[in-house]
Order: sequence, then structure tokens, then C-alpha cells
Amino acid sequence: MRLSLSIGFAALSALALSACGTEGGATRDSVRAVGSSTVYPFAKLVSESFARSNPGMNSPLVESTGSGGGIQLFCQGVGTNTPDIVNASRRMKASEFATCTQNGVTEIVELQVGLDGIAFASAQNGIQMNLTPEIVYRALAANPYGEEQTAKLWSDIDPSLPAQPILVYGPPSTSGTRDALKELILEVGCEAGPGMEAIKESDEDRYDQICTEVRNDGAYVDQGEQDNLIVQKIEGNKQAVGVFGYSYLEENADKVQGLPMNGVMPTYDNIASFEYPGARPLFIYVKKQHLDAIPGLREYVAEWAKNWSRDGLLTRAGMIASPDDVMAQNAEAATNFTTLTASDLG
Repeated sequence: MRLSLSIGFAALSALALSACGTEGGATRDSVRAVGSSTVYPFAKLVSESFARSNPGMNSPLVESTGSGGGIQLFCQGVGTNTPDIVNASRRMKASEFATCTQNGVTEIVELQVGLDGIAFASAQNGIQMNLTPEIVYRALAANPYGEEQTAKLWSDIDPSLPAQPILVYGPPSTSGTRDALKELILEVGCEAGPGMEAIKESDEDRYDQICTEVRNDGAYVDQGEQDNLIVQKIEGNKQAVGVFGYSYLEENADKVQGLPMNGVMPTYDNIASFEYPGARPLFIYVKKQHLDAIPGLREYVAEWAKNWSRDGLLTRAGMIASPDDVMAQNAEAATNFTTLTASDLG
């Protein structure tokens, strides 16, 4: 019965798309993309490049909703009232893919468009520290290693650090940057702690909470989905630290400075080689079921592939090109629209 309902839903969605209609009989004649604030400026650049390459078509509409929020919108179903593309600064989760499938979004194309790094930064002439995942975890965790959070100053974490208040401006829970902060930095700093291996074996939910829950006493300030606001906050407070995508660090190099992690600076080369601990891939997900219904969708995807090379528009704007083999694989997927499977996500 459930299978029949799913087939019926998909058939209705296909009919709605073939008519390209939405509520009130309106149609959509431009691509709609939602998602990551980190990918947003790159998606806008590709949209502008698309407009130059395709003068007879409307420019794609790009919204910054955060990776998690964007994937939720993308997975609501098939039809012109749903997005065609979601931009993500992390990979889609298996649970999100399952939600998409349940809602009739059964053909998804995953494209890794490049790399980024989670940069820790302060104002020019502001606070300077050599951070490590353990230092960041102990400073930001709600209950570091399951204990009460008592650190007020950076020097409470390590006497060699500045005796200045811990104040970090960062992304909200809906952001892919926040997910990457958890996975690449906080969990790494947590997992080697005393007793953590035993907790992970006995109670994985408690382990996840201890390792990824961020303190809410004002030391970590959720600054919303706009990374440029974080830049403004730390520029105005020399004691503050900001967390955002590497491209914002490069774009604002006259205002802020990168802080080293494990002695490695957040630079293009260090992120491209994954030597920098905060390196991460960036993605777009394309609704294949919309390809023949939304004017310009194929061309917009092609525009991404045209501009993600080492000397392309995106790298000149701060994105880091994927390794050659990964780039070649994704160029093929952007041409053939190879679809993602549940097994691909583990």
C-alpha cells in the first residue's frame, strides 16, 4: 500500500512539473536555489556568470537559508513550489536523503563544487592564539568531558593563552559551518578526553551531547546565517574570535587575521592539502526530476562546472578547487546527472 502511494505521489509530482504550474496557475521560469551561507556568494557568482552566458534566460534566484534549512526545503517534494538546488557546506545526511525519498524526491545529483576551510579569526591587531581542537572544545563545550563548564578566560584553558574573556562569534545550529565545526574540531578535541571512549561505547547519545553541545552562557554567540556579520563583530572587538568559511577570511584580509590551528594557518594551500584541520568539501544537490521542467537548470549546473577549475571564477573568489580526480568525477556527474544512492551516504 505504501509503495503504491509513493508511486502515485511521484506520478502526480511529475504531472505538476510537466505543466510547470504552481498555485493559482503561475509558472516558474527561473532556477531557485537555497541553502548554505558559505556557498551563497559562490552561487551568486555562478548565477551572474549564467546570466552573461545565457542572455535569453532569467537569472537563478539564490537564497541563504543555511545548509540544514535548505535541505529541508529541498526535500519537501517535487514541483515548482520547491527548490531545484540546495547548496550545502556539508554532505547530505542519510536521514535527510531518506526524507527526500519519502517525499517523492527520488533522483538527486550530488556535486562537490570545491573545498573550504572553517577559519578561526580575530581582528587585525586583535587577540592572537595558536589554537588546537582540544583548546576550542574545552572553551566552547557546554560540559567539557562531561564536567561543568567553568572557563571564563582563555588562560583558564591553558596558562599560555591570553588572560582575556572567551568570546566567540559563530554560526547557528542550522548552518553547515556549525556542523563542520562539530565534526572537524569539537569532536576531535573531545574524543581523546579522559573516559570519553568508555562513554561512547556505553551511551552514544550522551557522548554526542558531551562532544558537540555548545555552551549558551554568552561565551559563544550565534550570529545567524550571515558570515559577514561575524566579520563585523570581531572587527569591532579585538578580544573576540570569529568562526566562518575561509572565503570570508580571504575577502576581508584587510580587517581580520586567521588564527593557526595545530600551528597551521588557514591558507589556500593548507586547506587544499587538508593539512589545515578545518578543511571541508562544499556541495550542491540538484533535483534531477526538475531538469526538463525548469528553464535554465541544466545550463546553471553547467555554469558551476565551467567555473570550478583552479583558475576559474570561483577560485578567484576564494573557493579552493577540488583535487583533480574529484573534479573530473564531478564534471562527469554534472554532464550525465548521475544520481545519488542511499549506499553512497553510508
